[in-house]
Amino acid sequence: MRTTLTLDDDVAKQLRERSRRSGETFKEVVNETLRRGLRSGEKPSPPLPRFVVESKARGFCAGVDILHLNRFYDELEVEEFLRKEADRRTKR
Repeated sequence: MRTTLTLDDDVAKQLRERSRRSGETFKEVVNETLRRGLRSGEKPSPPLPRFVVESKARGFCAGVDILHLNRFYDELEVEEFLRKEADRRTKR
């Protein structure tokens, strides 16, 4: 069957190169490449095993008041900021 097919430049270049190396005609290379691609699509990839997340109850560390978590977070941010400032000053 005769048909017109528009190929992207990179695909045409690879097909021409394969034709040159193998000694086959461009038509033979295109047909064989299409056949291989169509055959590979016939077999779906095997399903992946189901991913399961097991949750476990975790409490807070001793000394952490769950009613003041925002304050705790703020303290952690201040500590991180001070550490980065100290690092920046020592690099001068």
